[in-house]
Amino acid sequence: MAAAPAPLPVDAKAAATSAGPVHVAIIMDGNGRWAKARGLPRTAGHKRGADAVRRVVNAAPDLGISYLTLFGFSSENWSRPEPEVKDLMGLLRLYLQSEIADLDKNGVRFRVIGDRSRLPPETVALIDKAERETRSNTRLNLVIALSYGSRQEIIAAARALAADCRDGRISPEQIDERAVSERLFTADIPDPDLLIRTSGEQRISNFLLWQLAYTELVFTDTLWPDFGFEDLAAAVAAFRGRDRRFGAVPA
Repeated sequence: MAAAPAPLPVDAKAAATSAGPVHVAIIMDGNGRWAKARGLPRTAGHKRGADAVRRVVNAAPDLGISYLTLFGFSSENWSRPEPEVKDLMGLLRLYLQSEIADLDKNGVRFRVIGDRSRLPPETVALIDKAERETRSNTRLNLVIALSYGSRQEIIAAARALAADCRDGRISPEQIDERAVSERLFTADIPDPDLLIRTSGEQRISNFLLWQLAYTELVFTDTLWPDFGFEDLAAAVAAFRGRDRRFGAVPA
């Protein structure tokens, strides 16, 4: 695993921890463009993107981040060319096989949200193993969204609520925001405080639509393979400069 960045000075770390985001979500975009600009295959961009994941996971705790959710593979990504999907699944398996021991040693809890039924069985087995082995870690919660689509997630929650009403476990009048949230993949995960999207694109792409209701958004031109500690720190600094009112008037 790549070496961790130098720790923040005590005063800077304290400031980031006290005022910075607890949960950061990132749409990791730009692997393909990074590779194309260098005359390399898209696979090379995805491999360099895995290096960026290591950098961000190492940096997050020193910036006061307790939850880091990364959009790794969307439900729409299954429509990409079969060779690219196969390469991505291979990189995922390699990551699970090579990184989990270091994550565990560094106090990182690893979790996956999404539709696992579409993932290869051997990949699901590795995910289950990684989640079991890191379950008690508390330094950082690393959540990877795989085969994930937010509309599909909300539809599944609606179906679960409909079944609960049909079977008499709840009444329609009991359906509220909490009832919906408890039936999402992120039921025990706080909503993101900050969403970062790399590569200059400015859209949400069916990612955590319910959970992002009051999330601060930061868009950066940096391509994901080039993203690192300074980029994450800059996004956290931008967050700290925002006035979060959650629909209320300023104090």
